[in-house]
Order: sequence, then structure tokens, then C-alpha cells
Amino acid sequence: MRTLLRRFTLVPVMAAALSYSTTLLAEDLLIDVYRDANCGCCVAWIDHLKEHGFSVNDHVVDDMIAVKIEQGVPPELSSCHTGVINGQFIEGHVPANDILSLQNKPELLGLAVPRMPVGSPGMEMGDRKDPYEVIGLETDGSTRVINQYH
Repeated sequence: MRTLLRRFTLVPVMAAALSYSTTLLAEDLLIDVYRDANCGCCVAWIDHLKEHGFSVNDHVVDDMIAVKIEQGVPPELSSCHTGVINGQFIEGHVPANDILSLQNKPELLGLAVPRMPVGSPGMEMGDRKDPYEVIGLETDGSTRVINQYH
């Protein structure tokens, strides 16, 4: 009987904790995306983010180079659009799951998928999928591979 009573007592506590963590998660999923007005793959990547629960502030800008410089994106990690979430940059076609992993990587300035690999989110073109890496930028300027897709 004591075990049964404990189970029923914990249910409201667990439900409250789950509700609280969901609220925090929803707030953490707000991302600002900066893109050129003529970029179709940028819009497709934004759609990918929305499909994975992100709220997106879509900023159409005239000078993407200035955005990349302001966010600290090195030229070798550059792609077509730049996102910012919780003070960290997201450069290019980074998958939503990798963006979520940034919450556990506060030592990184950001994540990047350099260039525009076919098959990455927003760059789907039929059955073709080029291999690509998600690169993390450390505060000392070094990089490391966060994830690989084949």
C-alpha cells in the first residue's frame, strides 16, 4: 500500500516538473535567422527548423557579410544564412538536432555546416546526399567536428 501511495503522490510532482521543463525548452527554441531576400534554400532551412519546434525570427538583410562578421563566423565556415540562438551562431544548413545539442556545449561560439552540401536540411535535391560535417567553433578559434552525415 505504501508503494502505491508513493506512486500517486509523485504523479502531480512529475507532471509539474515536465510542464516546467517544456516551458523552458519552448523559450530556448527561439532563433533569429539572417538571410538574403533571394535565398530559397534559406527559407527551406527555416521550414526545417519550424518542423522541429523552433520559433524563427526571420530577418531579411542586405549585407550578410556584415552579419557574419558581427557574429564571429570565420570565412572558412561560411554559408548562405546565419542563425543566432542563446548568443551562439548557427551558420548554414545545420540540422535541428545539432542545434539542440548546443545547450550542452556552452564552450562553443557556434556551429557551422560550411558551404551548401546537397542533402543537408534545406538543400534536399532528390535522392542525392553528399557527406558533410557539423563544425563547432571553440572560443580559442579552433574547430572540432560535432557530427558527421553520410
